[in-house]
Amino acid sequence: MASSRKNRALYIDEQAISALGLLKAGLLYPVTELMNKAQMEVMCESRLVNGISFPFPFLLAPSGKVNEEVLTSVAVGETLDLVCNKERVGSIIIEEVFEIDPKRRLLTMYGTDDINHPGILSNFERIGRYAVSGPLQIRHEELLATKAQIAELKAATGANITNALVMAANPFHRAHERLIRQTLEKSDLLVIFLLKPYHNADLTFELRAKVLDYFIHHFLPKNRVIVVPLESSYIFGGYNEIILDAIIARNYGCNILTIGQNHAGVNLYYDRRLDQSLLEKMQGIDIQIDIASEYVYCNICTTLVSTHTCPHGRHHHISYASDSILKLYKLGILPPAVLVRKEISAIILSSLYPNRLEGIEKLYNDLMPHSGLLESHSERDFYVELTRLHQTTSLT
Repeated sequence: MASSRKNRALYIDEQAISALGLLKAGLLYPVTELMNKAQMEVMCESRLVNGISFPFPFLLAPSGKVNEEVLTSVAVGETLDLVCNKERVGSIIIEEVFEIDPKRRLLTMYGTDDINHPGILSNFERIGRYAVSGPLQIRHEELLATKAQIAELKAATGANITNALVMAANPFHRAHERLIRQTLEKSDLLVIFLLKPYHNADLTFELRAKVLDYFIHHFLPKNRVIVVPLESSYIFGGYNEIILDAIIARNYGCNILTIGQNHAGVNLYYDRRLDQSLLEKMQGIDIQIDIASEYVYCNICTTLVSTHTCPHGRHHHISYASDSILKLYKLGILPPAVLVRKEISAIILSSLYPNRLEGIEKLYNDLMPHSGLLESHSERDFYVELTRLHQTTSLT
């Protein structure tokens, strides 16, 4: 809705709305409010809120000349509108305004102040010199609806063990399938948090969600799996991301968080010692953390295996490297079915390159076995059948 213009305004962006929405929906508990200066100082030292881990002080410090002018002249008790893209999205009643050091804040969040770090680089200009605390209103209805949906599904299925996976699925491949199935085997209900970044030059969130939805509805018991969008805002950057993932998963009602091979921001690549050092930081978060294995295809075992159980060297392994598979798609190449299920590749390629194949009916009829009847075929059908043709056994 449009701003009432009765109040002065603070101008925020979509990332701030996302973080504030998580706060208001209770998904960042033990943090339940914007922190004041005293709380910020305590948090910087302890990284605890009421004895429970939280990775950094939760502040609202929007940048910009107009915001700074408002914050340096506002009175305690004054109400400010929160405005994003000329739309009023909430409000805040001022309790305290205090100066912060943006570089110190970034260091606290990301563990470095190196301007070349991607988190620092993308967020340095977003953080202002003044933070504000006080009662907050912000849109968060969708988050509450998702919480309710998970609770209803748990009740309907009688789920005692609810597991969470956080993944980008960019792109979705066979190792993701194995991870999901093995996680589901140990769970009554699986919640997949699908990352939704704000700056994405690869596969769109909508396409990745479509692919995941197809896999769930065709190859899994769909009443035991739910996909939840997780907006990957600035608060998820840095080495403390695993702590936030655990907090959010627990507040959504999950008992277990399983860390997969593409868990964003961890970059452990299954260094068990570092796994433990990260997990030891977590205090009071009532959730179990499971570390999944790295999956590869072994040309000796001729199947998908864990690197912890396969006796053959890495030179026998095909890695499920998302960036390399993504490069095949960007080149318009159909990945081998050992890497990605043919139906999944068909969805992705037909979406990336719509109307790419001229004279598709002739191609289809010349190259593919068919019923002999007059039929129409989509580009998606063509890619599926082309994969089958690649897998046809040679006559020799």
